[in-house]
Amino acid sequence: DAGSSVEEMEFNWDEYLEDTGATAAPHGSFKHVDTSLQNGFAPGMKLEVAVKSDQNTYWVATIITTCGQLLLLRYDGYGEDRKADFWCDIMTADLHPIGWCEQNKKILKVPEGIKDKIPDQEEFLQRELKGACSAPANLLEGLHRGKNPLDLIAPGSRLELQNVRDSLEAWIVNVVENVGGRLKLRYEGLEDSDKFDQWIFYLDPFLHQVGWAAQHGYSLQPPLAIRSLKSEADWQEILKKVKEEEEESSVPTDLFKDKPVIGVHSFSEGMKLEAVDPMAPFVISPATVLKVYNEKYFMIEIDDLRPERTTSHSYICHVSSAGIFPVQWSLKNGLHLSPPPGYPGQDFDWADYLKQCGAEAAPQSCFPSLTSDHGFKENMKLEAVNPVDPEEVCIATVTKLKDSYLWLQLEGSKKPVPDCIVSVESMNIFPVGWCETNGYQLRPPRKAIVNKQKKIAVVQPEKQVLSSRTVHDGLKNQELNSSDSVVINGKYCCPKIYFNHRCFSGPYLNKGRIAELPQSVGPGNCVLVLKEVLTLLINAAYKPSRVLRELQLDEEAAWHGHGETLKAKYKGKSYRATVEVVRTADRVADFCRKTCIKLECCPNLFGPQMVLDKCSENCSVLTKTKYTHYYGKRKNKRIGRPPGGHSNLEVAMKKPNKRRKRRKHFFVHKKKRSSTSVDNTPAGSPQGSGGEEEDDQDESELSHSLAQDRDKRKRKLRTFSFSDDENKPPSPKDIKMEVAEKLQLDSNPLEWSVADVVRFLKSTDCAPLARIFLDQEIDGQALLLLTLPTVQECMDLKLGPAIKLCHHIERVKLAFYQQFAN
Repeated sequence: DAGSSVEEMEFNWDEYLEDTGATAAPHGSFKHVDTSLQNGFAPGMKLEVAVKSDQNTYWVATIITTCGQLLLLRYDGYGEDRKADFWCDIMTADLHPIGWCEQNKKILKVPEGIKDKIPDQEEFLQRELKGACSAPANLLEGLHRGKNPLDLIAPGSRLELQNVRDSLEAWIVNVVENVGGRLKLRYEGLEDSDKFDQWIFYLDPFLHQVGWAAQHGYSLQPPLAIRSLKSEADWQEILKKVKEEEEESSVPTDLFKDKPVIGVHSFSEGMKLEAVDPMAPFVISPATVLKVYNEKYFMIEIDDLRPERTTSHSYICHVSSAGIFPVQWSLKNGLHLSPPPGYPGQDFDWADYLKQCGAEAAPQSCFPSLTSDHGFKENMKLEAVNPVDPEEVCIATVTKLKDSYLWLQLEGSKKPVPDCIVSVESMNIFPVGWCETNGYQLRPPRKAIVNKQKKIAVVQPEKQVLSSRTVHDGLKNQELNSSDSVVINGKYCCPKIYFNHRCFSGPYLNKGRIAELPQSVGPGNCVLVLKEVLTLLINAAYKPSRVLRELQLDEEAAWHGHGETLKAKYKGKSYRATVEVVRTADRVADFCRKTCIKLECCPNLFGPQMVLDKCSENCSVLTKTKYTHYYGKRKNKRIGRPPGGHSNLEVAMKKPNKRRKRRKHFFVHKKKRSSTSVDNTPAGSPQGSGGEEEDDQDESELSHSLAQDRDKRKRKLRTFSFSDDENKPPSPKDIKMEVAEKLQLDSNPLEWSVADVVRFLKSTDCAPLARIFLDQEIDGQALLLLTLPTVQECMDLKLGPAIKLCHHIERVKLAFYQQFAN
């Protein structure tokens, strides 16, 4: 009905979690989802890639990290030096497997930058390629190029599925739909009938590529349930047709390389055990090993003592099958064992029952050891398949845990179902946001959570807050409705984001709290993963409200992502702000790096790359103490606040004193730039916020006061950070510099490479310092972010040379704002 569809549109995981006070089960607990997101390329694999400076020659490169269809590569010969690392897109770059150049008569030639390091090319390649793993050829060339391996299981593909209800025979199935690796399968020969369709995750041990049955000695026979629908001749005709079309509908075999390996069991016919029927996983019942097929497979039947019974609940298992337990397991764990139908009396006793049946209990050694190290906890939320109607994926709550089993309460199913018993390794459970990421409808709870008015201190005035609900629904509709955005190559799938706690944590983040964060978050939906990462960082801050302020979206900045409302608590007060989060995997690495720079920490503190021993930024030389001296005293003095940004934030300006009044005439309201009004500061707004910006008098005041008095500078001067486009061009009339010193730039300094920066410095009287910029890999963007304290501390310069250098940097900044900022 219309009402329910409105509810479906309204559901929002973040608000639901907040409203219920629950937490989401960690992404790392869903191993099958983790495996499905891998793009087939792994760090350490080698390939042959065209050399940028000479497109006719190639050289061997190693994959450093992957992010969606992007690869970070390093030419072999650079060793641990990352200065020449480069990103490339699998779809557009000239990439080939090892051996391709030799086969195609192409030239392998050492790039210019490492010629000196490799005197003997042949010997070097022999040594480097010995035992090396080449990137998969099928993912670099041909139809499969750049595709997530999972996308290769397209509708129309054929697979073989073993019949687990009554025999081990297999039959051909057609893929009708592929939702993030969860496949809707239809038996070959039932083209238009969906009555016997099944939903199975592609890593299921009973699902195989075509040809598996013949290789392993199993016959291809349609299951009993459908066998009577056609004659034997018809089924044979179907089989013949499938064999003729095998090439065009086959799936690459390496897709199944991560499937669980089935071990050898030690069960015998007649043994008794406790079991959960996978078709109705609501109770634990006594069961019997009915038949042993071979060393890998056996059949279990749920006991039923009624003489008039017509059907049997039997199914095929292997040693690692979920839901089989030794006798007395439920008693030892304080769980109810459901007596077999027809059992006399209510109190079931295993000893009496075994004697009555004349059977033996399966020994403990037959069962795999159970683990409780899985990350799930009571009341955690996740998404789970409804066992009664596998079309439905519902919100699930963990109500109970025993060893490696969860009891899940499903919400929103069309028909209410009891708590389900599910293994932590089940492929029918998924992390929060999985349905949204894969464009599948999650069954919302009966009553959707609606926005509640909360009495909360807000970082931005309400009228300016971009409703996260609006953005969320827009994103959801866009993903569901636009044909090109339904997760191609995991476009919206964020890789794992690592917290590298050994890296420099900067002035805002508490190193101890960073060390307590999980090693990684994700993989999963970009918005959800990055929101979780930012929330963890905010909570790891000395002052969470301050970090939220740093991350807050500037309303006038270019809009590139997705607005998410983040929250912070500090000293009993709550704060919220809209923060920009990127939506696509290809922009995750850049987003993480830029966020690190905003927070003045090491650019590798968090991101898709794990820092193992030594950070490539050499950030271990920075110390918190050195930085606090400069950054710690500027909390109320930062320029370029987001508009309306902090008028209701905590009372950070404890003393709106003389200093405030002295500077008041420097503020100009952005939106009334042409107005003659000199002060549009909202009453009570902290200095430097509320849509104000500093006029350039402040900048020249900085330049001239530097030389006068160092102590005074330490006490009073703010550090300048011309990042993004927060700060508009200084007006030339206020710049107190000699006309001769005006700089005319030929190119935008934001686009300068390290070499361009070095070239500029060599043209000034700071030429001896150019070497430092080369070693520290400072490009144009980094140059514009440099401030006097940073220059002094990071480059270990005395005050004189540092001031000289900053003078030239200020000239570049001024020229940038005059020539390029508009």
